[in-house]
Amino acid sequence: MVNPEQLLYAETHEWVQITQQNSDQIATVGISAFAVEALTDLVYIQLPEVGQQVSAGESFGEIESVKAVSDLYSPVDGEIVEVHGALSDELETLNSDPYNNGWMVKVRISDEGGLSKLLDFEAYQKQCAEAGE
Repeated sequence: MVNPEQLLYAETHEWVQITQQNSDQIATVGISAFAVEALTDLVYIQLPEVGQQVSAGESFGEIESVKAVSDLYSPVDGEIVEVHGALSDELETLNSDPYNNGWMVKVRISDEGGLSKLLDFEAYQKQCAEAGE
């Protein structure tokens, strides 16, 4: 089980779990419970293809709720190595389990420099609290 307190976060509400696979660092990416709650009723998600190159801060897909369409931003630079394709038919997973079964993509990190720009859990919680004021 993933503990949200052990993840890194982008200011745009994506979470990142870094794991080592052989000589590669893999970033598993999803969106936070705060983001899911803010979006409310989810109706559609568009995810990238395996093999697509992504850059930190650039959109890799979209998520649509009844009230808005929001870009999903990559928190890291790298190549998409896995996509959670079943998520498009099971959007409720994002509400019930955003940090485990709600992951969206896995990225083979090409540049670790971007990791220093991510927030730890405490800093992310502070950002969310300030946004709610």
